[in-house]
Amino acid sequence: MGLLKDRGVYALLSPFLIVMGAFFIMPLALVVVYSFLKAGPYGGILWELSHDAYVQILFEKDFDGNVAFNPAYVEVLLRSVKLAGICTLFCVLLGFPTAYYMATCHPSKRNAWILLVTIPFWTNLLIRTYAWMLVLRTDGLLNHFLLLTGIIKEPLLLLYNDFAVGLGLLYSYLPFMILPIYASLERMDWQMTEAAADLYANRWQTLVRITIPLAMPGIVAGCVLVFIPAIGSFLASDLLGGGKQMMLGNLVQMQFGFSRNWPFGSAVSVILMAIVMLGMMWMARNSRGARL
Repeated sequence: MGLLKDRGVYALLSPFLIVMGAFFIMPLALVVVYSFLKAGPYGGILWELSHDAYVQILFEKDFDGNVAFNPAYVEVLLRSVKLAGICTLFCVLLGFPTAYYMATCHPSKRNAWILLVTIPFWTNLLIRTYAWMLVLRTDGLLNHFLLLTGIIKEPLLLLYNDFAVGLGLLYSYLPFMILPIYASLERMDWQMTEAAADLYANRWQTLVRITIPLAMPGIVAGCVLVFIPAIGSFLASDLLGGGKQMMLGNLVQMQFGFSRNWPFGSAVSVILMAIVMLGMMWMARNSRGARL
């Protein structure tokens, strides 16, 4: 009887296991295997075990075969982490007040606010990024407005720099922060804030000691949903950064596309996955400590 029960359980789980194995586990395993192979002379791979792809991240060989430290890819890594971290921080600072207002407004207005937050998803990200280029360029809408109002005397260089990339990331992933926080606040028992007011707690104390801790699961979920795609983003840095502000996503795209160095691209992808996993573990640990 127990054997038949186990077979029934595995039969019910088989569609899930097949999908996970075919579309998640196998591609990730293939990337890990590729990262330990040699690059082919004309692109692709050679089925020979090697750790050259990981060595290439930190070192490079000159024409004489001497190995020297190369900080270029480390700078790309640090820039990606920095921009993704800044994007996540500003998403929290802007997303929490927005989600708080949505959760405390009249129920008849909440659906309208949710619609406004999700409207950007109705348009392709590529089109939205091009729209920001029209806004930020020297003869764009923003500079034209600032010149017209007399705030500035000459156009500002708002495009093709870290500011433009960060703004593009913030615009792209801010809804991923607002919606999880809103979901946490919407389910919160607001009688606790009333009890805090009855005990002479001011608004700041109520926010810090009641509202934010109860909304912490949504904040952590939003940070994960923002940081993970932001650190691997390549569209904002490619268009708004003009190809000068390279991130890890651009590096991976270049290796699998133009350079055809699949082992190195796979090694960068593995490192990117490792960074994301460490970040998720750190966030989960902090979230668990906050709840305790």
